[in-house]
Order: sequence, then C-alpha cells, then structure tokens
Amino acid sequence: MQTFFTPEQLKNPDVAESEKILRTCVHCGFCTATCPTYVLLGDELDSPRGRIYLIKDMLENGKPASEEVVKHVDRCLSCLSCMSTCPSGVNYMHLVDHARKHIEETYQRPADDKVMRAVLSKVLPNPGLFRLSLMLAGLGRFAAPLFDRIPARFAKRLAAMLRMAPGTIPTRSAYDRAMTVPAIGAKKGRVAVMRGCAQPVLRPGINEAAMRLLNRHGIEVVFAANEGCCGALVHHMGKSDASHAQARRNIDAWIAEMDGQGLDAILITASGCGTTVKDYGHMFRNEPEYAAKAARVSALTRDISEYVQTLGLPGPAVSSRLVVAYHSACSMQHGQQIKTTAQTLLKAAGFVVKDVPEGHLCCGSAGIYNILQPEIAGQLKARKVANIEKLRPQIIATGNIGCMMQIGSATGIPIVHTVELLDWASGGPVPDALAGTDLASAMEPVRAAAE
Repeated sequence: MQTFFTPEQLKNPDVAESEKILRTCVHCGFCTATCPTYVLLGDELDSPRGRIYLIKDMLENGKPASEEVVKHVDRCLSCLSCMSTCPSGVNYMHLVDHARKHIEETYQRPADDKVMRAVLSKVLPNPGLFRLSLMLAGLGRFAAPLFDRIPARFAKRLAAMLRMAPGTIPTRSAYDRAMTVPAIGAKKGRVAVMRGCAQPVLRPGINEAAMRLLNRHGIEVVFAANEGCCGALVHHMGKSDASHAQARRNIDAWIAEMDGQGLDAILITASGCGTTVKDYGHMFRNEPEYAAKAARVSALTRDISEYVQTLGLPGPAVSSRLVVAYHSACSMQHGQQIKTTAQTLLKAAGFVVKDVPEGHLCCGSAGIYNILQPEIAGQLKARKVANIEKLRPQIIATGNIGCMMQIGSATGIPIVHTVELLDWASGGPVPDALAGTDLASAMEPVRAAAE
C-alpha cells in the first residue's frame, strides 16, 4: 500500500511504525473471510481491510478521529484472526492499537460511553473492586431484562454486565498473594505464575491447578510481589499511560525475581494476558529505561501449555475417554500463534479431543467487548455455542478466562481451563466446574490402573 506521510510525521515513532505496517498491506482482502464482524455484518468498513483504509486516512492526514472511524474501530474485536490469514504479514495488532490510542487522544466520546469506559478501566484491573462489583451485580441480575427494554446504549451495556455476573463468587484463594511454593521432590526448575486481576476472582482454581501440576513435576512456583493486571484491558481502550503503568509494575516485579533467584519462565494462564505480556518488548521499545527489561520479560513469557509441554508428562495407564470440545481462544491461536499445543496435551492425558467448527471465529468475549458491543458479542456467542454443542462434548476446555465466562453463560456444558484437566488427569482434584456432576468420578478407573 502506498503511503504519503511527511518526514515530519515520521519523526513520531508510533506513526513511523504504523507507516511500515500500512506499506505491507497489498489490498488482497483475504482477511475479510475470517473477520468475525465482516462475516456477521458484511460491511467492508467492518473488515480489517476497511479499517486499515480508515486508519490510514486518519493518521496520514493528521486528523482527529471521526465518528465513523470510531464506530468501525470500536467494532473490531482485536481477535487477530486477520493476522493468521494475511499472506503479507500485516501486523494489524500494532496498527489498531495505535489507532485506538489516537482515538483516545483526539475524540470526544459521548458522556455515557466515557463514563462506562472509565468505570471498567478502574474496576476490572483491581481485584478488590472487581469482587465488590460482582457482588453488587449479582444482587441486580434480575434487572437485566428491564434494562434490555430501554433503547439507550448505556442500558444495553448494563444489562450485558448484569448477565455476565456469576451466580456465586468463589472464596479468595490462599495462594492469591506474593509467595513461593516449593517443588515436590527434586527441584527441576523455577517459574513465576502470573496471578492477574479478573481470573483469581472468577476462577481461582485455575492458578491453583497450574501450581499443583508444576509442583508435582519438580517446578518451584513463584507468585511475585507487586505483580498485578497485565494492562491489556486499558491498552485496548487506547489508554496508553495507564497500560504502561500497569505493565511497568509487572516488569519490575519479574525482573526482581529474574535477577534474584532466577526464573526459567514467566507463565500466563490467561491467553489474553499472555498476548499482551509477550508484546511488552514492543510496547516499551521507545522507553530507554524499560526497553531492555521489557524485552527480557517478553522473551521469557510462555503460555502455561507451552511450558507444560516441555515437562514430558506421563500418559495415563487407562484413558478416561471423556469427550472434550477444545475452544482455541483468539489470543492463543491468533495472538500467540499457538495452534495445537493444548489439544496435544489433552489427548496425551487420555481425553478425546474435538475441535470446534468455525474455530477461527471469536466467541465475542474479547476483553470487555461483550459489554461495550453486546449485540455483536451476543451473536458471536450464540454461533460459537451452537458449533460446540453440535459436537455433543461432555466438557469444554479453553485457555482464557474471558472465553470461559462468555461461553459458559450460554451453555449447560461445564467449561474448564486446559490446565485444570491436566492437573486432574495427573493426580489433582476434580475441577470445581465438574464437582458434583456425573463426570466427577471419571478419573477413578484411571487412578486405580495407576496404582
């Protein structure tokens, strides 16, 4: 794609980076076929190619973001399916992140939108506030249909938030604090596991399962002091200062461990967070004080499935034969380009794994997209759940908390994290989502055979 940025404009490192990305696009349109919003809406401007043209025009002409640009960029899920499809290697992720930053800096959002975004950016990254908000939302869930009847956008978003609130909130994990959990037996490695922000509140059992699985296989687990939200939520809202502040705190926390007793890896159990942490090196490329440290952190970061694959887990003596539909989160398959690792691990652990039809399409969670764009997110959720239920699985597995909450809100099939199943299959307890169900005893023959 030909560009016409001036030399003065290219002195801005963000503009220079976006100009390089724009020049790699060859207008082929392959991306439209795998873009969820284009598949649903059929509007060229709601495809990656259409958005690229809008972003190019906005940045090239140095214009404030227009209402049209904001409408179509806001509809983008940042699922990055286009990046898996693109034959030219267009880094759409970095381009749309720059566009969102430009929108945040130049566009005056309506008051209701501004308030909603401000509340979400303060509450969700803070586990204490998030837990309190879920308690209040749980009390108000009955009001969701009432808000649905109000045509105002703010009401629709409130209804979406109320529906997403779980019926019960788990007790805070004893491991949701800075601590080191020693390996069982001979120590073979030392890793940091990111606690995160929303996941420990919604599903504390995920990090507990990761810790148990790692400990049993000789890995010491560190929950680093002063680590918190990865910054993804506010980063994708264009709030660059806030996202960088959150990321700096994590970088400092992990560098302290790396330069102290050392780390073999930084493990992330939420793939949405993992995509962002692996991008810290790019985010801080122009900050002399943090560029090298951020690059070190990104280089050491792994999804939990990537690291577990290196441990050589022994297979079961008898297969459980439980049928698992594996939903590959967009941040896993497109953001991190991890395509088959989890499925391979689950099959080796004795599960019958089925891939979901239209697996490349997003479930509609996409961070807070299901709150800000509830209608599109709802259509994508219904489509995803229908495709999953066609498989008639006993369990749904995935590697991202956002997908778990989104899909789980629309199906009666229990949904668990991949690492919970791997922990269960190798000696750990029944995952919380399966406790009290007919599936809870499925591992008993496997344990008996192992004895």
